[in-house]
Amino acid sequence: MKIICIGRNYVDHIAELDNIRPDEPVIFLKPDTAIAQPNLPFFIPEFSNEVHYEVEVLVRINRIGKHIQSKFAGKYYSEIGLGIDFTARDVQQKLQSKGLPWEKAKAFDGSAYVGTWFDKASVGDLTALPFSLYKNGTVVQEGSTSHMLWPIDGLIAYVSQYFTLKIGDIIFTGTPAGVGPVEKNNRLEGFLKDQKAFSLIVK
Repeated sequence: MKIICIGRNYVDHIAELDNIRPDEPVIFLKPDTAIAQPNLPFFIPEFSNEVHYEVEVLVRINRIGKHIQSKFAGKYYSEIGLGIDFTARDVQQKLQSKGLPWEKAKAFDGSAYVGTWFDKASVGDLTALPFSLYKNGTVVQEGSTSHMLWPIDGLIAYVSQYFTLKIGDIIFTGTPAGVGPVEKNNRLEGFLKDQKAFSLIVK
């Protein structure tokens, strides 16, 4: 399986990082070793002094597909989830300043946290799905899929032009504004609508 991540899919997040608004989806990959182990803490890697949380709506692919049309994309997933794209921001900024790839900042071991999966039929309108992240009981990120530059089905269609989607592949669909650093002993809790999708401790 592979982890396909979408960058810069929310205008407010683009603005907070002073990035350029893209004309098409920004794609990067994480290896399967980036998947965090369930029921274990997230461990801040030794090579970074500034790891940020980025809460994102997730989609898990349930059939093989290539050159999928948007109108048929809904047939390629039945579950929606919530997770965190952990980012070594200091490493990313250093690499970006040199025009280098930034996989070391995004794809390190444990950098992809995946919460509970929900039947997509149970969560309502996927084009206006609210979600949030709490740090130590205080909300730090709030978003809605209605604010995406490219909605879920459009992303699946776009990604499938370049990569064959296979059963078990996970798409991270982008993060809204409010990203920030984690510190040891922080508790992060994610909610998809009013349903808790995950709770984890940072070590």
